[in-house]
Amino acid sequence: MPNDFELIVTNMHRNFTGVSATVSAVVRKQATLSKVQLVGQSLPGCPRPITYRDAVKLTRQRLSDGARVIWHVRRNNEMRAALWVRDGLRLPIRIVFTSAAQRRHSPFPRWLISRMDGIIATTQAAASFLPKVSATVHHGVDAELFHPADDPAAEWQKNSWPGGMGVATIGRIRPEKGTDLFVDAMIELLPDIPDATALIIGKAKREHRAFEADLRARVATAGLSERIIFVGEIASEEMPALVRSLSLLVAAPRYEGYGLTPLEAMASGVPIVATNTGFFSSFIGDNEAGTLVAQPDPAEIASASQTLLQNPLEQALKSSSARNRAISNFGIDKEVAGIQQVYEALWDEPDKTTALT
Repeated sequence: MPNDFELIVTNMHRNFTGVSATVSAVVRKQATLSKVQLVGQSLPGCPRPITYRDAVKLTRQRLSDGARVIWHVRRNNEMRAALWVRDGLRLPIRIVFTSAAQRRHSPFPRWLISRMDGIIATTQAAASFLPKVSATVHHGVDAELFHPADDPAAEWQKNSWPGGMGVATIGRIRPEKGTDLFVDAMIELLPDIPDATALIIGKAKREHRAFEADLRARVATAGLSERIIFVGEIASEEMPALVRSLSLLVAAPRYEGYGLTPLEAMASGVPIVATNTGFFSSFIGDNEAGTLVAQPDPAEIASASQTLLQNPLEQALKSSSARNRAISNFGIDKEVAGIQQVYEALWDEPDKTTALT
C-alpha cells in the first residue's frame, strides 16, 4: 500500500465478541504494515483507540494532507458511522465491509451493505448473501499468539480447576451456540473419563439467563457441578494460555457464520470436535484436525470426544495436524494480504460520495 494511505478500523462494541477477536488479529498485523487507527473500544495488542469524533477530525486532516483514507467496518452501527463521514460530510473516503453471516440480512442492513465501496465475504456461503462481493477472504489466526504448550499437562496444572485434562467450549451461553449440547455431552462423557474437567467459557446475556440456570440445574442433578464448570468470561489477554492448556475444544453451535475459536485451538495444537456449521469442515479437513460430527447431537459429540481423549496416539497426531492446517491454510498473513488487495483495488473505482437525503 502506498505511503499516503490511512486505514481507520472501527470496533464500536463494548464487549469482546467473535468479531472483536477477528478485528484484533487483523489490526495487530496491519499495524506493522500500514498506518492504522482503531476507533471505539480497545483491543489487545492494537493501537490505542480514539473516539469517533476524533476519527472524523483525523480523516479530514489526512485527506487535506493528500492521503487516501479507508474506513473498514464490520457491524451495522459502524457502517452507519462510516456512511455519515462519506455521504453526510462528503469526505472522499472508501468504506470496506466484512461479513461472515451465512444467512440473508434484514432489510436495513442490506441497504447499508449496498452502500459500501468494497465488500469482503469470509466464505463462499457468506458471499452468496451479499451483493457485488469484492473478494472472499477467510479469517485467519495469529499462530504466534496462539501456539502449543511445551507441556500441556503442566500448563493445565497451573490452573485452579480439578483433574488432569481440560475440555472446553468457548462462546456466549445460548441455544444458538449449542451450550446445551456441550453440557449434555459432558454429562454423558465425564463419568467414563474421571480425570477430565469440562469448562464453559463465556457468559449469558440477560435474555439467556434462564437457559443458563437450566443448564446448571442439569449439571447439579448429574452430580457433576465440580467437574462441569461455568467459568464466565475470560479476559482476551488470558485466552491464549487457557486454550493451549486444553486437551480438546468442542465447538457445537447450531449456527455459526465462521467461528474463530476452533482455529485458535488448532493453532495451539488442540484438536477439535465440531458440529457441521460455520467453516468448521474446512478447518478440520478429512478429520485431520479433529472430528466433525454429522448432527448437533450430544451422544455423537460425547462419542467423538471420548475417542480422542482415550487414544493418546490419535490425539497427538491430530494435535500436530491441527497446528499445521491452521498455519498453512488459515494464517493471519493470508487474511491480511487478501484484505490489502481489496483496499488497493478501490482506488481504481469511481468515488461513491453522495449527499444523504
